[in-house]
Amino acid sequence: MNDNLIEIRGLRVAFAGQEVVHGLDLDIRRGECLALVGESGSGKSVTAHSILRLLPGQRVSTQGSIRYDGLDLVMASDKQLRGLRGNRIAMIFQEPMTSLNPLHTVEQQISEVLALHKGLKGKAARSRTLELLELVGIQQPQKRLRAYPHQLSGGQRQRVMIAMALANEPELLIADEPTTALDVTVQQKILELLRDLQSRLGMSLLLISHDLNLVRRIAQRVCVMREGEIVEQADCETLFNAPQHPYSRLLVEAEPSGEPVPSEYDYNLLTVDDLKVWFPLPKPLFSGARDYIKAVDGVSLELHRGKTLGIVGESGSGKSTLGQAILRLVDSEGSIRFSGTELSLRNQQQMRPLRRQMQVVFQDPFGSLSPRMSVEQIIAEGLLTHNIGTREEREAAVIRVLKEVGLDPESRHRYPHEFSGGQRQRISIARALVLEPALILLDEPTSALDRTVQKQIIALLRDLQKRHGLTYLFISHDLAVVQALAHDLIVIKDGKVVEHGPSQQVFSAPQHPYTQELLNASALHSERPVKPREAIRE
Repeated sequence: MNDNLIEIRGLRVAFAGQEVVHGLDLDIRRGECLALVGESGSGKSVTAHSILRLLPGQRVSTQGSIRYDGLDLVMASDKQLRGLRGNRIAMIFQEPMTSLNPLHTVEQQISEVLALHKGLKGKAARSRTLELLELVGIQQPQKRLRAYPHQLSGGQRQRVMIAMALANEPELLIADEPTTALDVTVQQKILELLRDLQSRLGMSLLLISHDLNLVRRIAQRVCVMREGEIVEQADCETLFNAPQHPYSRLLVEAEPSGEPVPSEYDYNLLTVDDLKVWFPLPKPLFSGARDYIKAVDGVSLELHRGKTLGIVGESGSGKSTLGQAILRLVDSEGSIRFSGTELSLRNQQQMRPLRRQMQVVFQDPFGSLSPRMSVEQIIAEGLLTHNIGTREEREAAVIRVLKEVGLDPESRHRYPHEFSGGQRQRISIARALVLEPALILLDEPTSALDRTVQKQIIALLRDLQKRHGLTYLFISHDLAVVQALAHDLIVIKDGKVVEHGPSQQVFSAPQHPYTQELLNASALHSERPVKPREAIRE
């Protein structure tokens, strides 16, 4: 029997005449986990989607051959492909919320797959659905049958997607960035689940990722893609220990590195005491007691000028709400003292003069930049709002900050869609920097970026902090990124601070089990192995 389950030869894919995959050759062996890695735009998802002819649009051209069990999928009929999709070859997509039907329950969506390919209905379909939910580790699966996607967490939705993909026991499972949108602890559980299922079921697994370090614990073989071509392929151990191609070495070494910038200042810029943000729930009909969602519950912190405070925790822990409350973007109770001024006593109109000193950079640079404004208009908007400078002075300020963030000043007449993700984030930083603030809130500023671009942005933030004495509130669930930038660290769980202290102390000897869990999960993203919990306690 041929060891190869899928054989791709001379694959070329073009969109509207623009070729994005160039003569690619690739084999997926039976029972192996193959990782296809590379940065955004490298062609890895296009290659994976080509296997089942899932590429969108009418002007897609595919040449070459993709052979599965004697059938060339490039030339296969729609009927033949329908028999394979979700049956012999299944796929898990990056964002389960957009892949699951919001109007159908978990049971309806899995049962539909079973009915289409296996003819199972009624009790037989329900029995198999429960079996699949148990297989992927859904707790109390009987209670989840009637749940809708919005009633599940991100990790649970991804597990439901995996259950649907495994419903017909496929020979090949394609996982396209299956953990990118998840917290590191959930990522670890999903990857361990995929590894366990692949081993138990003997299926082949094609894992697509832009993070080379993410796949090192699951893949047997790795192919590195760049600009539509495979530049290197080797077994996992060889690739990590001795990458041959310069681009592979770049990806392997793309972990954020270095230490926080030493601060020349010795005074508190920000002091927060017993801060609370409680959101009221609907009042029960026959009870006088109202309950609350305690997004931030009694948080206190101090931040010195010129330093970075890392705020870490999983999605829903309250870290972003805390940052917004500190900037008075949401209502809160408690004391917030900024540069000697008590902010909690000021209304929004009184806060306006202080806004110049307190800026923010958001997670999604594309969503936070107006698509109808040029880069110059975006950056200069704050200067106009605060009536700073003449038109010529504002233009000079825009040119200056664009140079500082490493962008060509001539690009100021272009629009956000004409830039890459990393460039858009540099524009967001320039927009905050132009007002010469003392404090910048960085809310997951690197999570939407490739690992190599993340490293560049962290280096830029460190350089700007050194030159201008900037103070950062850095919110993230990625401890590897925080370690490279933060002087101090607070760990938040369910709205409460469970651990705080100098970042190196927390990283080397975490005391709280939740912090230990985050550290162990982040080892998936780091070349630096995290000590086991027993060693940490010692």
